[in-house]
Amino acid sequence: MKFRKIISYCLFPLTMWYAVVVLFRNLLFDLGLMRQTVSQIPTIGVGNLSCGGTGKTPHVEYLLSLLSGEYKMAMLSRGYRRKSKGFQMDDGSHSVAMLGDEAAMVAEKFPNVAVAVCKNRIDGIAGLLNAKSDLQMVVLDDVFQHRSIRPSLNILLTEYQHPFYEDSILPFGNLRESSRGRLRANIIIVTKSPRVLNPIDRHNIVAALKMQTYQKVFFSYMEYGDLMPLFGGKKRPLSDFSDVVCVTGIANPQPLQSYLREKVNVVPMQFGDHYNFREDDIKAMVAKLEEIDVKKRAIITTEKDAARLRDSQFAELLRDVPIYAIDIRVAFHDDDGEAFDREIIKLMKENIVYQQRLSQYR
Repeated sequence: MKFRKIISYCLFPLTMWYAVVVLFRNLLFDLGLMRQTVSQIPTIGVGNLSCGGTGKTPHVEYLLSLLSGEYKMAMLSRGYRRKSKGFQMDDGSHSVAMLGDEAAMVAEKFPNVAVAVCKNRIDGIAGLLNAKSDLQMVVLDDVFQHRSIRPSLNILLTEYQHPFYEDSILPFGNLRESSRGRLRANIIIVTKSPRVLNPIDRHNIVAALKMQTYQKVFFSYMEYGDLMPLFGGKKRPLSDFSDVVCVTGIANPQPLQSYLREKVNVVPMQFGDHYNFREDDIKAMVAKLEEIDVKKRAIITTEKDAARLRDSQFAELLRDVPIYAIDIRVAFHDDDGEAFDREIIKLMKENIVYQQRLSQYR
């Protein structure tokens, strides 16, 4: 940590230059000198000011669960670290190479949702509408800084333990842009908060967010469910095991590790975010498991990591190993869940009516 602080101070001049460039770019959009496109169907943007770790994918899944029963939905993301180029839409294979790990995971969990990836979100929406002319709504994953498209509803996520108002711009800190970017959000969600939230802490965070009159704030936390075998089979409860190897390739594995440590003995194996597992990595996982001298042992990983492990050319090395993905989902505190659902449903209905009226004049 001390070494990182030294490096951060050395990079402070670069931070200033980066901040100026980002500020100038945002100013051009704010003044209308750089064009923003509004989609012909309603869109929900989900993003953050920081670089990862806020729980975007579980919140995207929450929105899809909430809305996909009533509307014909699509999810569009960049497809980070995919091997394909341009616009790609899931063909039923849920391929990590084609879609990236997050989009592949969403495609597998939501077969009724059209899942696509494209670096250019405007081209991505055009591709989706060309392929699915009856689409009614698109959820845009990690789109907060992609200002060439203006979502109908902008949702900003910030982590409870690392809120944006306590951070600095890259590379001195971890923010992609200054905290002023929060003003573009209609809704702010404080994610990964404790399951028991102190009302005083909540009040202090809301005050620090400096909410505007047009903004609403909600607090969410992560719920962990049963374990799903990577290669087919029945779900199992965590209580079936006493010792686990926790394999993660995500930005912030601490909440998951803390949860597991409350229930079982944990041997952590941490890799970088969106890590592409190699043969030696998988062999090391198996070796770690075999070092645990109890019968009730397993490897536990996240759903996002599971997508990459299943898609790996070395996946066969794990076929006979007890390896499971833990179900992770979003929950809201107190009355926040009902209020959030009502707000989203109301705003989306209003946007659909607006778009229908607008289309009459096109």
